[in-house]
Amino acid sequence: MVEPRDTGRQPGWAQVVVVAAIVVAVVLGAAMATSLLPTSVQEVVFHTPLTILVLIVGTAWLLWRIARRGPGAPQP
Repeated sequence: MVEPRDTGRQPGWAQVVVVAAIVVAVVLGAAMATSLLPTSVQEVVFHTPLTILVLIVGTAWLLWRIARRGPGAPQP
């Protein structure tokens, strides 16, 4: 059986709210930026799997960073 390890201090509700607000701001900013693009570029964004590709690449990068850090590594 694997023993749980102490991961340090857990984030509180204030940190969670800050991260959620940043995520909402980024999504709204991306929506506004997309609306400013020319119609031909908007067609590419809305009618191709570009968003899915960005999500897959971002998730893979995040998982790679987590896996690379290893156990016992200092928290940033």
